Amino acid sequence: MAVSFPASLSSLTQAANVQGFKDAAASQALPLRYPLKSIGKDDDYLEIGVIKYVPPGFDFKKDPAGTDTLQLTTGSEKNSNVKADYTIQLPIPANIGDTNQVDWGSGDIMNSLAAYGAAKIGGVIQSGEFGQATIDALNKTGAAAIPVLTKGGGQGAIRDQIIAKLVNIVSSNTTTATSIRSRATGSVLNPNLELLFSGVNLRSFTFDFDFIPRDERESGIVKEIIRILKQSMAPKTGSSHAGAGLFIEAPNAFLLKYKTGSQDHPYLNKFKPCALTNMGVNYTGSGSYTTYADKTPVHMKLSLSFTELNPIYNEDYKQIPLSQGVGY
Repeated sequence: MAVSFPASLSSLTQAANVQGFKDAAASQALPLRYPLKSIGKDDDYLEIGVIKYVPPGFDFKKDPAGTDTLQLTTGSEKNSNVKADYTIQLPIPANIGDTNQVDWGSGDIMNSLAAYGAAKIGGVIQSGEFGQATIDALNKTGAAAIPVLTKGGGQGAIRDQIIAKLVNIVSSNTTTATSIRSRATGSVLNPNLELLFSGVNLRSFTFDFDFIPRDERESGIVKEIIRILKQSMAPKTGSSHAGAGLFIEAPNAFLLKYKTGSQDHPYLNKFKPCALTNMGVNYTGSGSYTTYADKTPVHMKLSLSFTELNPIYNEDYKQIPLSQGVGY
């Protein structure tokens, strides 16, 4: 089913102070904006900049003694100040938000005996002669561990380990020292259970947009936005690093910003440079196939999923004063 663009809306768009674009090559200097209208100083929107991805690489710097030292830079540091090849401006979608998360896990594998050994060995391996220091550590730890193993239940723990090994030779290999001790004495080794920091996470963001082009110019803008995003998230094979098909190069990266007029949004969260990891386009947004006379779908839905290139660290917030928002 084909319908006509609304004449009244088309005339409004023609009156707006916005230039239409014919193709991606012609639009690099100007932002692609949907819907087509002038942005006022109080208008909020999401700006997506498409940049060439710069790998973090390996940087060497001189230390005070003049020796080269390796400095591991991050993808965010390399990509934050890259000039965008294309800029897309879209309305801020519904259900925006951010989730900051770090990994903490139960530290339940270091019982008292293991903790004692770790503390003793860690305390003596401090010299530059690592091999000899290791031998000294084992000697000292072995001698110091005798009172621990023969008192306070340590001897019983070793006995349970030996019994479990012997039983498993003739059984189904499911007997453990813990189960033997628990059945015999009603006690187990104290695991010193504690929540321990174990790592960081990368944040992800999903945005959903509705495209309902009102005339031929908005139709072209929507087509170009979809095309640029699809092409920018695809890996490259024709670069100097491609090696006649032996390698493929990383896709483009993306700079996301919430903005108010021409300024950064004074409240909402900031983003580190991102990768576009998933993109979905539904060309029948209203549930049925309907197009305008030029075959532009009347209603399209766009879903974008971005993941930041690097985790968020405590020090990142020191670069953003409270007057510029909640930080990352």
